[in-house]
Amino acid sequence: MKLNNRRTVLIGFAFLSICAFWQLYDTVIPLILRDTFRIGDARAGQIMALDNVLALFLLPWFGRLSDRCNSRMGRRMPFIVFGTIAAVALMLVLTAMDAPGRFPAFFTVLLLLLVAMGSYRSPAVALMPDVTPKPLRSKANAIINLMGALGGVFALAVIRLLPAAAEGARVNYFPAFAAVAALMALSVALVAGRVSERALRAEMPPEAEDETAPGGRLPRELRTSLILILCSVALWYMGYNAVTTAYSKYFTRKWGDLSGAASCLMIATAGAVVSYIPVGMLSSKVGRKKMILLGVCVLTACFALAGTVQTFSPLVYALFVLIGFAWAAINVNSYPMAVEISQSGDVGKYTGYYYTFSMAAQIVTPIVSGWLLEHVGYHTLFPYAAAMTGAAFFTMLFVRHGDSRPEAAKSVLEHFDAAD
Repeated sequence: MKLNNRRTVLIGFAFLSICAFWQLYDTVIPLILRDTFRIGDARAGQIMALDNVLALFLLPWFGRLSDRCNSRMGRRMPFIVFGTIAAVALMLVLTAMDAPGRFPAFFTVLLLLLVAMGSYRSPAVALMPDVTPKPLRSKANAIINLMGALGGVFALAVIRLLPAAAEGARVNYFPAFAAVAALMALSVALVAGRVSERALRAEMPPEAEDETAPGGRLPRELRTSLILILCSVALWYMGYNAVTTAYSKYFTRKWGDLSGAASCLMIATAGAVVSYIPVGMLSSKVGRKKMILLGVCVLTACFALAGTVQTFSPLVYALFVLIGFAWAAINVNSYPMAVEISQSGDVGKYTGYYYTFSMAAQIVTPIVSGWLLEHVGYHTLFPYAAAMTGAAFFTMLFVRHGDSRPEAAKSVLEHFDAAD
């Protein structure tokens, strides 16, 4: 059985467009709130958290809706096409609201834009497992993650090319929004025009009968494994997100050089990007669970070591390279494990569950880690992150389902394997 790489890349354009948008959103919207509407950091932080709050409800709901869709375009494609069209239109309207005195209109359009983006994220991600045989999903997810990273790089490049504003003037962000909107429109055209969802689903090889009907209750063992996977997702996102959001402040307080902090985070991203494909290939040979446990161990060790470093040296860069690899090992395999447990008719719903737990972690951890940093000290950042990822090791250790390997291990590592 061999993965169709070309087809997976085409499917990945949907995720590429999503990641390009969120990179633009995370980078530019805070600047608009500050420079155009003079909104303080606390209130701006609340506004920027709305996407995660909405995602808690929108992603599972639209995932379930797409599971039950039976249109001529397929289950997922109507949400991907019409959600993207709505998002592109609202992005262009939003730029017209970027003017002093128009905050109520800006905020209203922003909310509608977040709903539009939330309407098709779960369906777009669920399209890959819908048309990819179970044993190949880690490889496919590696390609999807790589496409997402390229989307983020595109948005950052566009933002970097924006002309500087004249003294006393505001930056014109319309070219950046227009470029990302054009990429999104082109991406959805490629996906809709070159990927026949219904035909690909019909070509899927027959698989074992599902243990429950779509929408039915999972057997206890499967349900326990799913809960443990989702708890693991929340825990490692709490650890990783704490570092990525607070490391710039940590670095400048300890060593005083903001550029060094940015370099470390870029190195971690680069380490993840170059690891996606090798990790996907290795996972198909040794199993998803083993790769996740390896990634969690490396991530925990790196966080623990980073907290002991007193003098900046190349060791810090080396640690962030390993952090990038570890994050790739986790990220490539965790989503396929979650949907492996689902029935074929419930992939969208379980995709929504996966993102609900990851988004919830990204809402909770800035509050918890932020309190520790403010009231205890910045030295708590890496111990906190290591504690979260270390806890994820133990929740993941007891997962017994979700790995696609057809045969049980015959070695001393058997305890680390998940059952099919």
